[in-house]
Amino acid sequence: MIIGVASGKGGTGKTTVAVNLALALEEASFLDCDVENPNAHLFLKPRISEMRRVTVMCPEIDLAKCSFCGTCQSVCAFHAITVIPPKEGRQGTVLTFPHLCNGCGGCKIYCPTKAIREVKRDIGVIELGSRDHIAFAGGRLNIGETRSPHLIAHVKQCLNGHSTGIIDAPPGTSCPMIAAIKDCDYVILVTEDTPFGLHDLELAIDAVRASQIPFGVVLNRSGAEKQGIEEYCHCHGVPLLMKIPYEKAIAESQSDGIPMVESNPEYKAKFIDLYHRIRKEKGV
Repeated sequence: MIIGVASGKGGTGKTTVAVNLALALEEASFLDCDVENPNAHLFLKPRISEMRRVTVMCPEIDLAKCSFCGTCQSVCAFHAITVIPPKEGRQGTVLTFPHLCNGCGGCKIYCPTKAIREVKRDIGVIELGSRDHIAFAGGRLNIGETRSPHLIAHVKQCLNGHSTGIIDAPPGTSCPMIAAIKDCDYVILVTEDTPFGLHDLELAIDAVRASQIPFGVVLNRSGAEKQGIEEYCHCHGVPLLMKIPYEKAIAESQSDGIPMVESNPEYKAKFIDLYHRIRKEKGV
């Protein structure tokens, strides 16, 4: 079973829940798909054994063959190519914008003079490793890069066949989050009892429902405020899977990079209960 851990906003404790759930299980694969800001390794502390570069294909123009007809520009839905034809003795050129390119290859296919070839462009790296019973894979997007869904897809290919996979998804409800939870069997939405937490939880619920994936909610820092998360879940038939209390001891251990299942063994049982609750929700 593949469990995605997501949130409508950053800072709710999504990685905390994902890491502690993985540590509580007898074996698991952990995929850090929050490729723009990966931090699960700070808590899991895996031994990295391999690094893989991830590339995408981008067009390169041979101006000696180019007729400056503009076909490539017209077929590019992402405006990644601009053709400047020759004029009044000025030499023509073709500008490419690699960060806008989606790698579809349409420009190469439709170029009438075969002036376009595709070259590889590095967008990030995948780190592979392990810690005890946990197989780890995490993506790290290059600074300034925009192709996070592509890197996430490569990270997800690193599932190694363990009975349970835990995916730490990017925060929010945009394309990276959708790419991470795609094909998951269940999604945990982590939230906090604040006005922003409730607002963004509603957005996340809409996104997961649109993906037709079963889901439930974990309420982090429970008791700090009362903004109606529990009432919302009750009224809308959303399973409230677990509540993590607002405790100084938890915050201190997390700030030291020590997961709560290690600093307080009673939480290991609680995260195992969370796992069994998810299996029950799935009917497994």
